[in-house]
Amino acid sequence: MKFKKGFIFTLVAPLMIFLSIIGLISRRDTKKIFYLPIGLMGLCMILEKQFSRAYKRNKILKKIKSYKQIK
Repeated sequence: MKFKKGFIFTLVAPLMIFLSIIGLISRRDTKKIFYLPIGLMGLCMILEKQFSRAYKRNKILKKIKSYKQIK
């Protein structure tokens, strides 16, 4: 079965954030800091996807507007 890259990111990023929160809550010693990078990477993946999506939409909208001006 072949998965698309976006579909995998959709599942992995929230899972990373969830594991980070569970790790921070459940640990009682000084190793809590090891779960912080996992959560930050999940958050960065979500934000990067959102910004790239908005950029692509804006780019397509500008192309559509330029075609309307030509006619």
